[in-house]
Amino acid sequence: MRARILVPLLAACAVLLGLAGPAQAAGYRYWSFWESSGGGWTYATQGPGTARPADGDVTGFRFAVSPDSQNAPRPRRAPDFAAICGATPAEDGTKRIGLVIDFGTPADASEYEPKPPPALRTACARVRTDATTADALAAVAEPLRYNNQGLLCAIADYPRTGCGELVSWNPRPEASTPDPARSPSGSPESHPVMDLEPGPSIGLVAGLAAVAVLGAAAVWQARRRRR
Repeated sequence: MRARILVPLLAACAVLLGLAGPAQAAGYRYWSFWESSGGGWTYATQGPGTARPADGDVTGFRFAVSPDSQNAPRPRRAPDFAAICGATPAEDGTKRIGLVIDFGTPADASEYEPKPPPALRTACARVRTDATTADALAAVAEPLRYNNQGLLCAIADYPRTGCGELVSWNPRPEASTPDPARSPSGSPESHPVMDLEPGPSIGLVAGLAAVAVLGAAAVWQARRRRR
């Protein structure tokens, strides 16, 4: 009789252990490409090799791990053309493109890269009027690395290895990067990603309740059969 009582109890414990395990998601480690829109960022609908920004546009690049474009982290600097290219006068036959290059956080870097990653940087590229975003990027952030499908793998030689590889992904909150122009030191400050300890999940609480109910039922049945 005791064995028959313990069977559902052990089964509930197995379910509890399964519910309590951490959920793993898959993401890709890569450079995402962004375009300025109304003072904010919009995920680009074409690659930097075909996009042709106009004079006064700002483009952004962010290195991070994300599962898709909807959840990709944006560059941690606003696309402010005046702040980036204000000191670069216009010239005939050229255009000025502002670039924000965000190398991401230590949590985004692979184990083969130095930590912390390079500091976020901005640059103003003066290029010919028919130049693409890739041309503007090459003018200010070489060396660049592409794979044989034309995917941008590295900016300014970062990362040194890998290209859009599939990795485990855990969403984390991140602190914003202050503007160097507003920083007393004149350089970006480092804000590591907070590593928060997860609280008990709903599945864990429900499993504990189920085990408690089964345990109480087993005790009640044992007492009733002794009478």
